[in-house]
Amino acid sequence: MKSFIEKNKQRFLDELFDFLRIPSVSADPKFDGDMQAAAAWIQNKLLDAGMDLAEICPTEGHPIVFSEKIIDKNLPTILVYGHYDVQPADPYELWDSPPFEPVIKKSKVHPDGAIFARGACDDKGQIYMHVKAIEGMLENNSLTCNVKVMFEGEEEVGSENLETFIKANKEKLAADIILISDTSIIANDIPSVETGLRGLSYMEVEVTGPNRDLHSGVYGGAVANPANVLAKMIASLHDEDGKIMVEGFYDKVVELTVEERDALEKAPFDEEEYKSDLNIDDVAGEKGYTTRERAAIRPTLDVNGIWSGYTGEGSKTVLPSKANAKISMRLVPDQDWIEISELFDKHFKAIAPSTVKVTVSRHHGGQPYVTPTDSIGYQAAFNAMQEAFGKTPVPTRGGGSIPIVALFEEVLGLKSILFGFGLDSDALHSPNENYGVFNFFKGIETIPLFYKHFAELSK
Repeated sequence: MKSFIEKNKQRFLDELFDFLRIPSVSADPKFDGDMQAAAAWIQNKLLDAGMDLAEICPTEGHPIVFSEKIIDKNLPTILVYGHYDVQPADPYELWDSPPFEPVIKKSKVHPDGAIFARGACDDKGQIYMHVKAIEGMLENNSLTCNVKVMFEGEEEVGSENLETFIKANKEKLAADIILISDTSIIANDIPSVETGLRGLSYMEVEVTGPNRDLHSGVYGGAVANPANVLAKMIASLHDEDGKIMVEGFYDKVVELTVEERDALEKAPFDEEEYKSDLNIDDVAGEKGYTTRERAAIRPTLDVNGIWSGYTGEGSKTVLPSKANAKISMRLVPDQDWIEISELFDKHFKAIAPSTVKVTVSRHHGGQPYVTPTDSIGYQAAFNAMQEAFGKTPVPTRGGGSIPIVALFEEVLGLKSILFGFGLDSDALHSPNENYGVFNFFKGIETIPLFYKHFAELSK
């Protein structure tokens, strides 16, 4: 595989750059045409790689691309999942280079160069590793498993239509394991395999006061300001120790044992470097837990956006009629995202003063997930990482969410292996998202080793 990669390096990068130039933003309807273009692009590349078929499957939203290569029905089947949609690039002015014009630049973390573009790591660069790995295995006649591919276009907006698709296509999607590259490793010299993900509940709140914006001199002090009220309500959602104050929020949280917490702390971590990278003077979070625990094994509640009143240039002295915020909660086993959403809804309305009206809307969510480390799939991933990097991988817990993973197990009865190659510092969802050139090619090299080890362990 190394010689195949070396021979085709520039072609692989050129192709990925073409993919990244398509602004496949699922959240904004103005990019719907680009979503269709991205689906067609990856469909053609799967066929070029040698897959038996590749089809675009319509949904009520953005399409799903399905592809397969069946070499022997007696061999195990791997289902590769990923997404071709990306986060909005806003605010554009904070990008050092245009988000949909990929460039390679060196950085402190990626001295050999990183690809800067929206979707470079999340998740176009990582799904394209699989396409190229499949191409290499077929060209070298080294494919040891059947392979199916399912790339969706709605992961960044909650995978609303994927559940319907998988329930209607259980036979089409039948496999032995699901392989997902939408996560990270600790560092380029410290391979790791994630053993779990947090769940998600994403909410939006609106606080309404008077029936129109008011003159702050005429009415200020006599009428409740929804922006002030919302700020107080949000502030009350945590106590001074960082604990979330929504009643019942922690009732089903599974506390890790001392041994489990100690095992997670064995992974290398430099808190001073962490703070330096983020340009912060100190860390913050729930009392009694380390920085890594706060970001992986503990639930959270965060404001993702907040707006009200006049925010344009200059001044305008108004008392706003409304104030809004988007709030997400990252969840851990055994919290249920629907139950947590209902608890938040009830709590937020209960803490509102009588001077305002409050509405709470649920956007999307998903359940937390833990991968069993004694499974054949996990062991195959562990062995593949060890062989490719020449080092023993470290088991980690991911702080992010892939809401559909728990549903895969519920509907398809399949475990998922989190086999990502990004870094936490790759600015996912932020301006200047990037993906190391090393990581891209290392993924293409490592993925075939998973197939090899999974086939051997499945005998």
